Amino acid sequence: MNKKIIIGVIVVVLIGLAYYLLSPLIIVKELNEDLPPLDTGVREAVAQGNFVASAHEVAGNVKIIREAGRGDYISFEDFETVNGPDLFIYLATDTTAEDFVNWGEIKATRGNVNYEIPAGTDLEKYDTVLVWCRAFSVLFSYAELE
Repeated sequence: MNKKIIIGVIVVVLIGLAYYLLSPLIIVKELNEDLPPLDTGVREAVAQGNFVASAHEVAGNVKIIREAGRGDYISFEDFETVNGPDLFIYLATDTTAEDFVNWGEIKATRGNVNYEIPAGTDLEKYDTVLVWCRAFSVLFSYAELE
């Protein structure tokens, strides 16, 4: 194969890899969500915590909001972190991400965001919110719920 073609392919692959790894650091996903409209008239915060930096700086707090008759939500308030590849939100037993409930990809890296907690989730057992990079198995940040 022609040496120029091989070098060209390597350069394209390296550019693609660099974009995948570095672009999330400069891309900000901002979202400001309200909780769903109140149906029952009874909504309370049953647990809360502040985000703590692990691999990356973070700001904000998190609350478990319970609405009678509707269910539970996790509400990120004044949240801000750097973006990264393959970021997910977990509700876990600790910061190791060995036993967790996966809420899926992060919705935003800045703002106020809500995640519905699946019915039957044991909030006594799962008491730590993780911002987890699946691609590299890295804990970005966490909040312990009290």
